[in-house]
Amino acid sequence: MKVPFVDLKPTHQQLNRELHEAFESVLEESQFIHGSACTEFENAFAAYIGAEYCVGAANGLDAIALILRALEIGPGDEVIVPSNTYIATAFAVSNVGARPVFVEPTIETYNIDVTRIEAAITDRTKAIIAVHLQGRAADMDTVNAVARKHGLYVVEDAAQAHGTTYKGKRIGTFSDACAWSFYPGKNIGALGDAGAVTTNNKEIADKVRAIGDNGSDYKYHHIYKGVNSRLDTIQAAFLLAKLPHLEEWNDWRRAAARRYITEVTNPLIKLPLLPDDTYNHVYHVFVIRCDRRDELKQYLADNGIGTLEHYPIPMHLQGAYRDLNIPEGTYPIAEEISRTVLSLPMYYGITDEQVTYVIEKLNAFR
Repeated sequence: MKVPFVDLKPTHQQLNRELHEAFESVLEESQFIHGSACTEFENAFAAYIGAEYCVGAANGLDAIALILRALEIGPGDEVIVPSNTYIATAFAVSNVGARPVFVEPTIETYNIDVTRIEAAITDRTKAIIAVHLQGRAADMDTVNAVARKHGLYVVEDAAQAHGTTYKGKRIGTFSDACAWSFYPGKNIGALGDAGAVTTNNKEIADKVRAIGDNGSDYKYHHIYKGVNSRLDTIQAAFLLAKLPHLEEWNDWRRAAARRYITEVTNPLIKLPLLPDDTYNHVYHVFVIRCDRRDELKQYLADNGIGTLEHYPIPMHLQGAYRDLNIPEGTYPIAEEISRTVLSLPMYYGITDEQVTYVIEKLNAFR
């Protein structure tokens, strides 16, 4: 049996007619920038999240950077970032001229260890970025309490957490602003790059929109040194067609994840925690750990099972951050995670038979 790491075909086969209609609607309108679908999707996504405002962006990295620019964070400032996340989170900080300061995760949840944040705060710290990694919410109550104590902004990175809830409420409004990615492989993905910012703060929303539209609040009137980072109308139309199905797709992922967690019994495999209702999980990826990760990866590949490492090199050891002069061993938990993690097949449309096959092969690994 073949089980790919990810398969986007079931999603698009389910919505074949709707996606074609969305394309034809945009083609008919022929307003490919700032078309009506952009406003419709922003309104629909804001309502889904429970936010007052949603502003489209070109991608998730830009969405974080736009928030930081709107908060006037830049050269000389520091922003706290989890040491275990996709490097785009740190790049957004670097791209506005600030310095990312890494804080270790808890190895049980992979999210930032909130007990370590205060030790990383200096007089240059301006914000904390809380990443809801893999689709599990970070501990936002504690993050916000620390931020309030020290007068810091809080930014959520929800690039992997569409539909995730924290204490019964969808994430995306537990901060000054939240960044989203709609990369094609996300729980709700565009057919290309796309992103957005949600916030309950009108000033932040207006600044994000203007900065991302060449610094312009209206045509040929430029109030900021802006960038070009807008949500394409065609991608907004595709996302608008997909949004009503997101909860169904997330439930499918949760069902597959529950089977992995309850039926994989091999002691060589370290499984993620089965979260309670406080930290509802949408399983953008399903991550296990194994001390013999490379052997396990090859074994699964030999049996037709696709996997991926999220992420094989921690950010502080990447060449891009050589300038920070952070030696190996400085962030041992991030390094341990990078050395041992392996993501299993997880997507809408994965069948019970495929999940059973993956479980059988994992339990047979010796």
